Amino acid sequence: MFGGVSGRIQKDRQRAGGLGSFQQAVRYLNQDFQVLQEDCLQNGCLFQDPMFPAEPAALGFKELGPFTAKTRGVEWKRPTELTEDPQFIVGGATRTDICQGVLGDCWLLAAIGSLTLNERLLHRVVPHGQSFNHQYAGIFHFQFWQFGEWVDVVIDDRLPVKDGELMFVHSAEGSEFWSALLEKAYAKLNGSYEALSGGSTTEGFEDFTGGVAEMYELKKAPRDLHRIITKALDRGSLLGCSIDITSAFDMEAVTFKKLVKGHAYSVTALRQVEYRGRQERLIRIRNPWGQVEWTGAWSDSSSEWNSIDSAEKDELLCKMEDGEFWMSFQDFLRQFSRLEICNLTPDALSQDSSSFWTTVTFEGGWRRGSTAGGCRNHPNTFWINPQYKISLLEEDDDPEDDEAACSFLVALMQKDRRRYRRHGQDMHTIGFAIYEIPEEYRGCPSVHMKKDFFLRHSSCARSETFINLREVSARLRLPPGEYLVVPSTFEPSKEADFVLRVFTEKQSETEEMDDDVEVNFGEEEEISESDIDDSFRSMFAQLSGDDMEVSVRELRTILNRVVSKHRDLQTDGFSMESCRAMVGLMDKDGSARLGLLEFQILWNKIRKWLGIFREFDLDKSGCMSSYEMRLALENGGFKLNNKLYQMLVARYADNEIIDFDNFTCCLVKLEAMFKAFQELDRDGTGTVEMNITEWLYMTMCG
Repeated sequence: MFGGVSGRIQKDRQRAGGLGSFQQAVRYLNQDFQVLQEDCLQNGCLFQDPMFPAEPAALGFKELGPFTAKTRGVEWKRPTELTEDPQFIVGGATRTDICQGVLGDCWLLAAIGSLTLNERLLHRVVPHGQSFNHQYAGIFHFQFWQFGEWVDVVIDDRLPVKDGELMFVHSAEGSEFWSALLEKAYAKLNGSYEALSGGSTTEGFEDFTGGVAEMYELKKAPRDLHRIITKALDRGSLLGCSIDITSAFDMEAVTFKKLVKGHAYSVTALRQVEYRGRQERLIRIRNPWGQVEWTGAWSDSSSEWNSIDSAEKDELLCKMEDGEFWMSFQDFLRQFSRLEICNLTPDALSQDSSSFWTTVTFEGGWRRGSTAGGCRNHPNTFWINPQYKISLLEEDDDPEDDEAACSFLVALMQKDRRRYRRHGQDMHTIGFAIYEIPEEYRGCPSVHMKKDFFLRHSSCARSETFINLREVSARLRLPPGEYLVVPSTFEPSKEADFVLRVFTEKQSETEEMDDDVEVNFGEEEEISESDIDDSFRSMFAQLSGDDMEVSVRELRTILNRVVSKHRDLQTDGFSMESCRAMVGLMDKDGSARLGLLEFQILWNKIRKWLGIFREFDLDKSGCMSSYEMRLALENGGFKLNNKLYQMLVARYADNEIIDFDNFTCCLVKLEAMFKAFQELDRDGTGTVEMNITEWLYMTMCG
């Protein structure tokens, strides 16, 4: 347990120092590209990646699993074995370098295709200076944005080949390999090639840029969609579109005008032309297959081109790549179902860009029993979800109506779900609700709103639906003020890690709303031996034996005898460990035994804790749910934050249930650790310094 905690503290400190930024990417699986490459060059060998070996498991687990028809006869070959003169990138990365193989990852290829339109973005993902000539050692690396941080992924260049052809992504001319190697690095990051099957283009967009995506249903497109697209293309945003499938038979079915259903395309340009005396708006679309193009109006050889200025015609048609086509904007709205736009964050944009988002990222998690409260339909547990405060300070420059309002975008993303696919798990259904913070709590940084607040207040905004996508986002406008964002899964007790990002067009402040860690022991009653009544003395004399002190073993016998008489308590009895902790809390002389006075004080504490336990065991089941425990601990004087509750539930709860002995043990440990800290922090600074001996004494004997 300590290892996990220290690791988390260490990671938080490294993040504060810039680790995970684009300039200082995290090394995935701790592999250092420079060191590994140097090692191979010195030893005169080609890199073989032990972390993602060229074996059947790297291909997949179901249709691409070992011994399946699709993987029979697969060999792993390096580009140097496939062609005489392999190239990493020829003449810059272009959209024809990306042709789909047998894997259903057109969503990813559409995203890579859009990436080639922006060289600056491309070289963040595909670092410069990689080749099959200079310093070639069979090793390459790529960088991806993953849930709030950039990671550097190292791979070897052994690629899956069947019948002499690359199985997956390949370039049209066959000698260029950057796209195939990029796909392999992304497959490694997600556990296998098959884990990449099926997805939305925005997922790729976000992982290549760290941007935030929004989605428009074209059947109910906003009136100014063309303006939104133009602005997005000008800002270097990435755009994708697709046609919904209505049944399994539709998957990749080709419409009579050669558009492919269930397939991801990228949007690469928008232009207006003079056509028969009026303005016609045209949009340029690319199919990552590199062929199969729209055959309707404005397609490559259609008659409409004869009616526009020939210079304009030549300019528009000569800039086309294979698989790319123009169509009228009206046809686009009719034929396609959905448009996805990935807005770039300030760090991905050039300095002179007109677009500037203020962006804040939070990492959080839902854990059974401590922070996985489910949606608003579950009022008993909804309040235990993590909570975040947004202060919207400045209203928009160009209000859409007369009301002053602030535009912002909230995006909630669940982490690592593709990686769990091989274990039969998939996306959770997620969403968020937003509440206005009432007057009395404004300006308070650390208040975790409790159940009563959510019973009395309704949300002022929310994600449109709860949905089982990797990310749910919503563009919202609210009056200036303070708001609470509550991200949740639809059902309670669903575990996942998440990233919550808030993007505001104007200045704002955002922070996690969590209780400060503090304790209030109240007025501890001072008692002396003369205060102890005779019946307690005689009971103690009877229990403690000749030495008039209670040992750990004797304490365990006493407590178990007492709780067994309380039929309303569920308990499997106090363990030696919990009794040792109690003796440790009360033992002032280091004898590991309790005298009469020490025993009396402990007894009073246990009686007090029993009262709290009964009060917060709301359903009188004899044990407590983990969220009832949070309220009980607060009543006992302990205010803790989400991370601490998470750890306590993991340590003291069994399947989200806490019995009386575990509850007591938890309170004993908390009181002991708080008191030890307070003794060391004489000046009340909130920090203490200790050497290794003191640290071990505290943690091993506490």
